[in-house]
Amino acid sequence: MDLVLFTVAMEHITRIARIVDQPCGSALLVGVGGSGKQSLSKLTAFIIAQDVFRIVVTSNYNKADLKTDIQAAYMKAGVVGQPTLFILTDSQIVKDDFLVYINDILSAGYIPELFAKDELDGIIGKVRAEAKSQGIEDAPGPLFSFFVDKVRRNLHIALCFSPVGDAFRVRARMFPGLINCTSIDWFHEWPEDALIGVANRFLAEVEVLPDEEMQDKIARHMSFVHMSIGEANKQFKLQNRRNNYTTPTSFLELIKFYKGLLTDKTLKINDQIDRLSNGLNIMTQTTSKVADLQKLLEVKMVEVEIEKEATGKLIAQVEIESNDAQKEQDIANAQADETNKIANEAQETKASANKELEAAIPAMKAAEAAVACLEIKAIQELKSLANPPPDCVTVTKAVLIMKGEKNHTWPQAQKMMGNPKQFLEFVQKYDLNTISDPILKALDPILKMPEFTFENMSKKSSAAANLCNWVINAVIYNGIYKKVKPLMESAEAAEKLATEKLAELAVV
Repeated sequence: MDLVLFTVAMEHITRIARIVDQPCGSALLVGVGGSGKQSLSKLTAFIIAQDVFRIVVTSNYNKADLKTDIQAAYMKAGVVGQPTLFILTDSQIVKDDFLVYINDILSAGYIPELFAKDELDGIIGKVRAEAKSQGIEDAPGPLFSFFVDKVRRNLHIALCFSPVGDAFRVRARMFPGLINCTSIDWFHEWPEDALIGVANRFLAEVEVLPDEEMQDKIARHMSFVHMSIGEANKQFKLQNRRNNYTTPTSFLELIKFYKGLLTDKTLKINDQIDRLSNGLNIMTQTTSKVADLQKLLEVKMVEVEIEKEATGKLIAQVEIESNDAQKEQDIANAQADETNKIANEAQETKASANKELEAAIPAMKAAEAAVACLEIKAIQELKSLANPPPDCVTVTKAVLIMKGEKNHTWPQAQKMMGNPKQFLEFVQKYDLNTISDPILKALDPILKMPEFTFENMSKKSSAAANLCNWVINAVIYNGIYKKVKPLMESAEAAEKLATEKLAELAVV
């Protein structure tokens, strides 16, 4: 227990010990809250080898629960024979009915109907041997009296009551056993030496106090403050006819508050000291660095003067060279204008050629589509005709002309289609850009025939129709291509010239 045993506290311990060490001795300890009634009672019980018995009061605690707890205390004191100190505070008395049991214990030593009959028989059986050894008659009445006397010798009560308010006065009138059957020990205000001793005890835990002298001064000041409030309470009672109590708990709270406040302030001040120290260190380091930089600056200023002089000479040289460079730049600008003009013309020529060439693309795509539609099976069917329709012969004649054959007869066409796979590769790989003028001249009468169309040939043979479509679109594409080719060659020549000029311009 964290106690400070000043003189008054030790006097209370001796009084309580003298009271509860006597047979049937019970104490009524009267004092305001926090004056030490419970703590000194527990310490006294330890000194005189008595067990401390206390009840635990909850929100549902009632007389039946109290009766059960008292039964346990009676069994310990009356059967086991263990000296026991029952400590009861006024805050544990939820209802004044509880004091009926306490008043009976103090007055008669027993509570009527505390134990049921079967429980009493069991208790008498447990004390029978001890009672007979002391010459007690073996009968229920004497044995029960022996049990009650043993309880009164071993069970002691310490009532810790506060005189504040009307409750204590009312209870004392209603239950006279509280006063008549107990010895009263009044707990008055702590004297100055006790206050100083308690304050010194708790202030000793504070490490930030510089020395014991300072600690003692603070303890005395706390005692002075607490006692001055006591004097103010007396004046308050005289003037207002009302009591205001300053308890030892208030004094302990004052010490606790001071310790917490002192610790917080000390931590804050130490933090400020650390911050100030760190700031001073940084300032010292910064001053040192500034001094070094100042020395370096002096050296650099000398170098700067030298560089300024050299820069002045360089600026004059640069002005001369800038004039020459400007002349060369004018020449380059003129050449750039000429080059850009050539490049623009080349782009225009190329765009015109591409536009013309776009007209030939549908014909080329149609020719490719016609070739894609050709199937080996259809070629074989066309080749196998013994007496083909004249239109089919006309188609094969046109194909023979494009191949460059002089013989345009049907047997020659069958020979040409003798290997359908090779014939199909010939048609697929035919270069539409290089059809010669004699071939085009030979094809011209055939193309002018009204029956030489894809729709007409579709009625005769699918292979003849696709070959007809291929010949027609190949001639159309070739005619457009030959018209555009000079434009494309001009565009390529112009683009090549523009590229050369741009390369020359880059050098300039």
